[in-house]
Formats: sequence, structure tokens, C-alpha cells
Amino acid sequence: MKSLLEIGEAAKSAKRVLAVTDTEKRNAALLAIASGLRKDVKEILQANRLDLENGEKAGLSAALLDRLALDEARIEGICAGVEKVAALPDPVGRLLDRVTRPNGLRIDKVSVPIGTIAVIFEARPNVSADSAALCLKSGNAAILRGGKEAIHSNMALVNSMRSAVEDAGLPADCIQLVEDTSRQSANELMTLNGYVDLLIPRGGRGLIQAVVQNASVPVIETGAGTCHVYVDRAADLEMALNILDNAKTSRPSVCNACECVLVHREVAQAFLPAMAARLAAHNVEIRADEQARAILPQATAATQDDWGREYNDYILACRIVDDVAQAVEHIAQYGTGHSEAIVTADEQTAAYFLANVDAAAVYHNASTRFTDGGEFGLGAEIGISTQKLHARGPLGLNELTSYKYIVHGNGQIR
Repeated sequence: MKSLLEIGEAAKSAKRVLAVTDTEKRNAALLAIASGLRKDVKEILQANRLDLENGEKAGLSAALLDRLALDEARIEGICAGVEKVAALPDPVGRLLDRVTRPNGLRIDKVSVPIGTIAVIFEARPNVSADSAALCLKSGNAAILRGGKEAIHSNMALVNSMRSAVEDAGLPADCIQLVEDTSRQSANELMTLNGYVDLLIPRGGRGLIQAVVQNASVPVIETGAGTCHVYVDRAADLEMALNILDNAKTSRPSVCNACECVLVHREVAQAFLPAMAARLAAHNVEIRADEQARAILPQATAATQDDWGREYNDYILACRIVDDVAQAVEHIAQYGTGHSEAIVTADEQTAAYFLANVDAAAVYHNASTRFTDGGEFGLGAEIGISTQKLHARGPLGLNELTSYKYIVHGNGQIR
């Protein structure tokens, strides 16, 4: 097992090769990865079964086991995703700006790879392939550190990808996995200065906050999604039911799933029983405030800990509010800056919500589940940034590049 320093050194060498590798060669490596993963599907599924067995023994929830699980269809989806990344425009070498100064200097601003990108993630093994593909396409070396729950799956995926990349003529160390899943290895990766140019955490709030608080390398904060749907008094209630149902139950384990519904008191009597009936089909537990429980006595009493909580499960917090201003105030206090939605036919109310809610994506009459690079038409993404510096929202290929100034002269001196 390589040490973190050895992994960092190997990535440093690989990123120099990648920085001067042309589009055609990087795309060929991506296509080789997709082909290799298809060829190695039996070995990958066998490794995944071991992780699932261990997860069941460890008492992982059904939602977490779903995040962990692979099957032939999901692996084919991973392969198709890698091929889509290969088909995207090259983010490297774009001319972002050009200025010619009065003294004749021509200054070009050109996109370049960031260098070595490390990704710390939890129980979704598809993240290893998604992250590796995006890093490779954008000319970056990738260091992947998944959780112990998915270690066998990640090892099988990364071994397949490394072999494919090497067969395509690039260094296998363009993609590396930290096989040590101890907390010490995570802490060491967070402080691998001089080797890691950018660290991206993908997972729950606990992981992300641990990285933000302890990392000494540059970090993009991603993923923690305490997303809200506010049902206004002017909402089409059938539309609101459809949006909330989709935002909560289509895939509750992801970061753009709704975790809390806020309901205007004027429609609560009509909306809440219909909501409870709709969500009962998915066995969603509703944790409601006192006013909402007066209408839904079967709901669990919400505690202070339920506001701002990312369940990643079939659980929904519920609160009655007086108006859109109170909804916005609740989101300001408990939201994570990811995705927030309002359902209303009142354009002025919608405009107030969209202007005053501070989040990477704000929605009017649509599900929060659309916060995704592909759904935004941006192509694949490595995560959803909930911060404001460098990148916000879906972290696609362009967000995985930096830039440099290339200055052409003919003898100018200052």
C-alpha cells in the first residue's frame, strides 16, 4: 500500500504529462476506460457484493445501501457517462480573453488544468469513475479517497481504469486510489500541501465540515444539501404535491433531494393531508412542528435538530410559516446554500423568494432534483459547489480548470 507522500509524488509526475497531452489522447484514454469497465464488470460486481455484505452486517440504512449498490445497469450508466465526458468540448486551452497593450504586448488569458485534484467521498463507488473521468478530460491527475464501505468496489473500479489509461499511452498514476480508509489518511490528504492543488469533498455535512475545518490545501465545499420546498398560499397544490414527491422520493439519498417542506398557513389545511397521503406510498416519515401536527397528528414531533438536517433517507421535516418572508428567514437560518424551491402562481412572491434566497440554485415551480450538471446542459459534474469563490453550483469541466496569462512581446522592457 502506497503512502500518501508516494501517491502525491506519483500524481505530481502524472500531472506534468497530462498538462501537455492533447485532446485526442485524453479522449482515447476515456474511451479505453469505458471499454475496460465493461470488460471487467464481473470482477467489479463481485467486489461490490462484498461491500454490500459488509454494509448489511454493519447496519447501513437502506438508503446508504442503495448508494453503495452497483449492478450491470448502473455500471453501464457509468460507462455511458465516461463516453459522454469524452464527447464534451475540451476545457483546456480555451482563449478566455485577449488584450493588446499600447506598448505592443499581446496578453492571452488561456485555460489550463488545475493540476492534482483529490476527491474525498463516502459510499457511492460511481463517484470514483465519475471523478476520474472529469479530472482526466480536464488534464488533471486524480487522487481518490472513498469510504471504507465501498473500498472493494473502488479498488476494482480504479484498477480497471488505471489499466485502461496505461494501455492508452498515459501514466496509470493519472488515477490513484488511497486504499487506507482510516481517518488518519483523510487528515493527511487534507494537508498534503505541495502535492494536492485542489481538494473536493463529496458526502454528508459531517465529512464536508471536517474537510473545510481541517484542510490546509485549497478546498471547494460541495454537496451538503438541506434543500427546502416552500408551498405558497398561491400555489397550485397538485403541482406542489408532484414537485415535493419528486424532490423527496425520487432518490432521497442524493444532495439535491428535499429535506424540509415549508407550507403557508392559509393552504396547510388542504395541502398537508394530501401530502401525507402521497408520501405514505413511499413510507416517508414526516417530522412536523406543533402547528402542522395539529393537522397531521400521525406525524412525529420535530425537534430543533430536524431543522437544517440532511436525512438522505425517507424522512421529511415540515413546518407551517406565515408568509414567504418567514420561509426565506427559515432557509437563511437552516439551509446549506444548495437548492431551494418555491411553488406559487404569484409572480411577485416568486420574485421575492428568488432574489432573497442565497443558494447555488433557486427554483420557481420546479423540483430541486434538477441541480445537476447534465440537467443544466453543462455536461457531467464532479459535485455541486455551495460556496461562492471560484465556482458555484455544478462543478463541470470548465470549473476544473484554472488559467494563466501568456504574454507575447517583441523586445519590450519596463
